[in-house]
Amino acid sequence: MEMIQKPVLLIVMLIGSFGVFAQNSVSLYRQEPDRRVITTAVPFLTFAPDSRHSAMGDVGAATSPDANSAFWNAGKLAFIEEDHGFSLSFSPWMGRQVPDMWLGYLTGYKRIDEVSSFAFEFRYFDMGSIKLADGNGNLLGNFSPRDMAVGGTYSRQLSENFSLGISARFIHSNLSGHLATAGGSDSKAGISVGTDIGVYYQKGLEMPTGTGVWSWGAQISNIGPKITYNSAEDLDYLPTSLRIGTALALPINSKNRITFALDLNKLMVPTPPIYRENPDGTLVMGQDGRPEIEKGRDPNRPMFSGMFGSFTDAPNGFSEEMQELMISTGMEYTYDNLFSLRTGYFYENPNKGGRRYFTAGVGIQYQRLGLDFSYLIPQVQNHPLAETLRITLVYGIWR
Repeated sequence: MEMIQKPVLLIVMLIGSFGVFAQNSVSLYRQEPDRRVITTAVPFLTFAPDSRHSAMGDVGAATSPDANSAFWNAGKLAFIEEDHGFSLSFSPWMGRQVPDMWLGYLTGYKRIDEVSSFAFEFRYFDMGSIKLADGNGNLLGNFSPRDMAVGGTYSRQLSENFSLGISARFIHSNLSGHLATAGGSDSKAGISVGTDIGVYYQKGLEMPTGTGVWSWGAQISNIGPKITYNSAEDLDYLPTSLRIGTALALPINSKNRITFALDLNKLMVPTPPIYRENPDGTLVMGQDGRPEIEKGRDPNRPMFSGMFGSFTDAPNGFSEEMQELMISTGMEYTYDNLFSLRTGYFYENPNKGGRRYFTAGVGIQYQRLGLDFSYLIPQVQNHPLAETLRITLVYGIWR
């Protein structure tokens, strides 16, 4: 593969199937009338890293606390039961197209006292080896683009049933080293910081077969300044997102338990507007050199304006805003805290990316050591993410 001029184009080539690209990349040619995919930089921050939750259709806002709660909902960590634990996950990514691309995730937690916990996390996304070229097709050399993020989480119970968690992370995205140029300037690694805020509520339910748990949770993830790969004028949004979910864990008997979960997720990033077009389908350019907007709002807004304005800026109003909701549903069956079966489904509207896939997985545990697997089954034939496998090693409490 080659990378031409702007380093963020690498994300378009490699992660295109996810419908997540650089916000400022605007095509000069005819737009699709209804399909407006919301776009960001560093999309790896949204990839489900662990096998348990990815096997359940990418739910996680309100599932029972575990070592991977720092990713799904920082608030859950305050209710984790054991003193410490960790999780290590690995997933080959888009293996049909790029044999050496992979995603890794390491996280661990430690209880501070009876009502609070601390966690750390490290995410690493290796995009494999590529060939870089300039706008004239001249080979610049080989490079291995990679993204990483490292951070910490603090979570505390505010009452017997309710908790709050806050995470902060450093983000480093190196798409081309110093080999490529963008608009006449040398490219550089993108650097930013992100913050998560999560809340979690759980309540025990006394039933004839035992004690169940109903829970709900919400988290805003990756709140942070825009990132650039070349100049201060060329900025891209982080994948800030709002996730809201609920879960119901029901005991079948003393050894068998089943959990149902549902999440709604929305990117808090501006919706691309409808740009004015010339008769030949090219975009009408204004005096400032930028495309003229026919309907919708300018996506190049300050961070907080982009976040909170993302709920009302879709060119086609409320109906289009509803299309931006991603839906995850999942189920987990556990036998005697030794064995689990999981399945789920993820849906994204075709006009907003069109990801639709079933998931399945298993988990086993011996004493405090567990091993989880998950598998992704897309509804679309020849999908780049087909046969995606995740493997997670867990040390600590079983869910």
